[in-house]
Amino acid sequence: MTKIMITTGPFVFEARLETALAPLTCAAFVKVLPFVTELMHVKWSGECVWAPLGDMDFGVGYENPTSHPTPGQLILYPGGLSETELMLAYGAAHFLSKVGPLAGNHFITLTSGLENLAALGDLAMRKGAQATWFALAQ
Repeated sequence: MTKIMITTGPFVFEARLETALAPLTCAAFVKVLPFVTELMHVKWSGECVWAPLGDMDFGVGYENPTSHPTPGQLILYPGGLSETELMLAYGAAHFLSKVGPLAGNHFITLTSGLENLAALGDLAMRKGAQATWFALAQ
């Protein structure tokens, strides 16, 4: 099992890559590690933080897609109807955009730090985008 460390704002989360469920998405993401971005509070999708990635192309289509990630699930929307983006649910979520409902590839699940998810969401909502770093765990 490949493990990922995610540092965002003052929080550190351990996670696993869902290689059995989304092997192509996981492989594409590992190729860009370490990955630096910012997570901000979502506009339409509920209790989530997201990273808009514009026209970044991971070279994957739909794989293990969901429109309702549960707390601690990270999804990648590979682009198409809307821009490419990452979204991490911290509570009730329904993946939406200005063009309507979307589905993203669930490819990472947090395994530690879940007790800090709501605080991350609150911080992003009140203070804005949080610097975020994804790396393979040592």
